[in-house]
Amino acid sequence: MQIRTFRPEDQKAVIALWQRCGLTRPWNDPASDIERKCSEDPALFLVGTDDNDRVMASAMVGFDGHRGCLYYLAVSDAAMGVS
Repeated sequence: MQIRTFRPEDQKAVIALWQRCGLTRPWNDPASDIERKCSEDPALFLVGTDDNDRVMASAMVGFDGHRGCLYYLAVSDAAMGVS
């Protein structure tokens, strides 16, 4: 798995991953969360990809100058070797 920063073209795959992992909620639009993160600190929004650059994992990191937080940590079953 390669780790790189999120790209706009990853959005559909990332949201689908979050949905498969049970991370989304009806009252919290994931596209809005992505937009907000990309406008504030895009370097701390990471995705893991396979050899074909398909999204297999994500991590959205926050840092307030003192402590860090991890949001939307997700890994696909395929990346874990689960069928």
